[in-house]
Amino acid sequence: MSGHSKFANIKHKKEKNDAAKGKIFTRIGREIAVAVKEGGADPANNSKLRDVIAKAKANNMPNDTIDRSIKKAAGDGNAANYESITYEGYGPNGTAIIVETLTDNRNRTASNVRNAFTKGGGNVGTTGCVSFMFDKKGQIIIDKEECEQSADDLMMIALDAGAEDFAEEEDSFEITTDPDDFSAVREALEAEGIPMMSAEVTMIPQTWVDLTGEQDIKMMNRILDMLDEDDDVQEVYHNWNMPEEEEE
Repeated sequence: MSGHSKFANIKHKKEKNDAAKGKIFTRIGREIAVAVKEGGADPANNSKLRDVIAKAKANNMPNDTIDRSIKKAAGDGNAANYESITYEGYGPNGTAIIVETLTDNRNRTASNVRNAFTKGGGNVGTTGCVSFMFDKKGQIIIDKEECEQSADDLMMIALDAGAEDFAEEEDSFEITTDPDDFSAVREALEAEGIPMMSAEVTMIPQTWVDLTGEQDIKMMNRILDMLDEDDDVQEVYHNWNMPEEEEE
């Protein structure tokens, strides 16, 4: 990840998330609701739900909270109808930002997302304006300290299950997959009892942008912080090559 550890980034993210667990659980709860609505409440027959459950566990969401979310989604005919909307735009110095939302109020979400970009000196663009700069991939990060398998064994398990690439970093292993093969690879690792620090389909930038001006960094952080505080926002992807101390 262009000069710094993806693992450090995730670890930092997890620590930050620990302070905002309620918000993370709410977001994952929405993803569970959408997955149940689309494919039913039985994880055995719903691969999207299985993936969301794995994400929930990676974020230390208790099993009973997960079960309650599934039951609630399955039994609540009046549940909010969440719609998935993706926004794309630019931050300071041409940084590319993608915002994935799940919302029951399109107008509120659009207004909030535009406000975050505007206050950080950026702007929302048209669909497709920056997504071509990213590759959609399944990405699994494994903490070396928690993994008993050797790098060779782990690589063989991942590649046999359909992974595209395997990389060994200083403190972690990174496995990337085609989005369609992500579930199969994640489940193969799970079956071997391999603990995953992070497992999700994500958007990986093809190139990274450095921000050197103090004002640019301040404004970019402002956009990211405002989006992070918005309950409708599920994920934010960007190509800012964050310095270690700035990572979020």
